Amino acid sequence: MPDENLPASSNAPIPLTRAAIERVLSRAAELNVGDLDASEGMSEAQLVALGQEVGISASHVRQALAEERTRVDVQPASGLLGSLLGGTTAAASRIVPGTPAVVLERLDQWMQREELLRPKRRFGDRMTWEARRDLIGSLQAGLNFGGKPYALSRATEIGATAVAIDATRTLVSLDANLADSRRGSAIGAAAVGGVGVVGAAVLSALIVIPGGYPWLAAVLGSTWAAGAGGAIYGIGRAQKAKLHRAQLGLEQVLDHLEHGGAERRGNTISDLLTAITR
Repeated sequence: MPDENLPASSNAPIPLTRAAIERVLSRAAELNVGDLDASEGMSEAQLVALGQEVGISASHVRQALAEERTRVDVQPASGLLGSLLGGTTAAASRIVPGTPAVVLERLDQWMQREELLRPKRRFGDRMTWEARRDLIGSLQAGLNFGGKPYALSRATEIGATAVAIDATRTLVSLDANLADSRRGSAIGAAAVGGVGVVGAAVLSALIVIPGGYPWLAAVLGSTWAAGAGGAIYGIGRAQKAKLHRAQLGLEQVLDHLEHGGAERRGNTISDLLTAITR
């Protein structure tokens, strides 16, 4: 006869925490992938079906697939150069209404009209643009006829990848490569640093010259070095600002795709120059 003073045992399973659920599903996915034939892989339909078997909705699986296909590897800024000048890539992504074809068409129109870009390549679900380097485009951007900074025109290449989540929504990922801009800033910083070191060394050497003014040479050498350091810092801040403006520019493009709304008010001179080049 059981002891009535002991608590009744229960066979009910203990609910798993969110972290435990994530670990279990991640491990189960690893085991399942390990059982697959490497030559066959898994189709999208099979992956959706597998997700449904473990209680994951098809829409969530398709969104995860879209995020994987549009993922951009952004290398973190590291080392002295990264600390001074920042990274080389700006990236942003968002779910927007429309099919991939419609979204890419809207993007192309916006990039050409509002960002002074021209199509570079289009392959599958991805399209890339580059800055216009013609006289009219450079004049329009330089004199700011459009009333905006044209931050994306400073990028070497701007890319967009659009993947359908369902019949009415698309995940679009934008990226802007500023590697050339950072390379130019790095060269400029190195040149300024070299001039600063040489100048400070020359001025400091005057300290040991008989009949000279050691205190004046020391002051001038220190001032020269400090000026070079300030110039290098300024170059770094300017480059980081370019990356920040490019990031903001990508987000603004996504705002337009997501919310639409009124188009930016045209500028007569800007519209005229654009019409001439078409």
